[in-house]
Amino acid sequence: MIFRGATTILDLGPAFFDPVAAADFPATALRFRNDRAAGEIGLDALSDDDWVRHFGRFVPLPGSLATPLALRYHGHQFRTYNPDLGDGRGFLFAQCRDSRDRLMDLGTKGSGTTPWSRAGDGRLTLKGAVREVLATEMLAALGVDTSRTLSVIETGEDLWRSDEPSPTRSAVLVRLSHSHIRYGTFQRLAALGLADDMARLTTYVLTNYFGGRGLDDPYATLIDHAVTNAAAQAAAMMAAGFVHGVLNTDNINITGESFDYGPYRFATAWDPDFTAAYFDHHGLYSFGRQPEALQWNVFQLASALRLVAPVEALRPALEDYGNRYTAALTAALLRRLGVVPFGDGRDRVLAEALVAALEASRANLDAFWFDWRGGRRRTRGDLYDTPEFAPFVAAVQAFAPAAATDHDYWADPAPCGLPIAEIEAIWGRIAAADDWTVFDAKVTAIRRMGEALA
Repeated sequence: MIFRGATTILDLGPAFFDPVAAADFPATALRFRNDRAAGEIGLDALSDDDWVRHFGRFVPLPGSLATPLALRYHGHQFRTYNPDLGDGRGFLFAQCRDSRDRLMDLGTKGSGTTPWSRAGDGRLTLKGAVREVLATEMLAALGVDTSRTLSVIETGEDLWRSDEPSPTRSAVLVRLSHSHIRYGTFQRLAALGLADDMARLTTYVLTNYFGGRGLDDPYATLIDHAVTNAAAQAAAMMAAGFVHGVLNTDNINITGESFDYGPYRFATAWDPDFTAAYFDHHGLYSFGRQPEALQWNVFQLASALRLVAPVEALRPALEDYGNRYTAALTAALLRRLGVVPFGDGRDRVLAEALVAALEASRANLDAFWFDWRGGRRRTRGDLYDTPEFAPFVAAVQAFAPAAATDHDYWADPAPCGLPIAEIEAIWGRIAAADDWTVFDAKVTAIRRMGEALA
């Protein structure tokens, strides 16, 4: 495939972004290049030198943006409105078309200060970049709609952080995303009363990310898409046992693609109270509250759209969030389980029995999904003979396997997971001895699991 650059974001006009320049880093050491993702946009044939020129020095890609753009937005952070946001340590570096002809954005993290950096240094720790690679690889393998980490380049600066040993190593990350537009982009326009810009942004989103359908009733169409995508995102994270940690409205992509991974965790058990961020003292974004958080966020998007649309046009989709989430969760759980859905009430009975069993038993999630792939018990452990699992075991018998288990992954002695202790151990090897072998092996293992799940 040949790289097909785009500059579609410029159609919005200069009120939506600020031209910026990347930091001039003292070093550029390539640490991770995702040729799988790069192949989808025609960049997998780049030499390492050219890769570093584009993703470490930010030389423009052909046919794409001549200058990086820091997008403007507002947002709710832990439900407190903040008008002083925007791309503060990243920018939109390039746009292009992928192999499915979708408009894709190449955004950065750690690329330097912008007008929206506030008091921040605009940098990213190398540890943060390593963690984001592992998150995006794991989520993609589990079938979650996520941004992909395209590149990580170490930049040779010592950074000081209050929440980890300092000084620590620095990096710049590039992610491949289906849209760089956030809920907070709409919230900014509402806060400033920019009705014409709201109309322009809505048309841009519907045209470039939703096939141009529904432009005769754009705001109802947009909120309908947002509700469906928010429900699907919540369901996918729950089925993956994933806790994002910071589901603020500036961290929610208008296409429903999950992105921006800071204090995330993969839960070891179905524990609704499990939180990822040490600063989430009230469990606002705990594992079990993620569906509620995404529903609250989509209501804030609807509130922003009230600048240009009557609430009556937005209400039907908003009131249907619960139904869409339940349907999406049922589908996601059965897909993770690897069984053929009936398409009727039996699917929901199985999903509810599954969640009830996991929550009551606190069974290890990785082990459960590994043991029950295809809906057939693959181990002889006595955990599944307990009363907590009896309704699930009875319900699943009626379902036929949808997934093959002949991949050699299913003969492994244990499943591939991503507990926090393993992430810390991977980083420990890099920090202590610049040893990337365990990191590379983990990425390979995650992708192998993804092949088995596919």
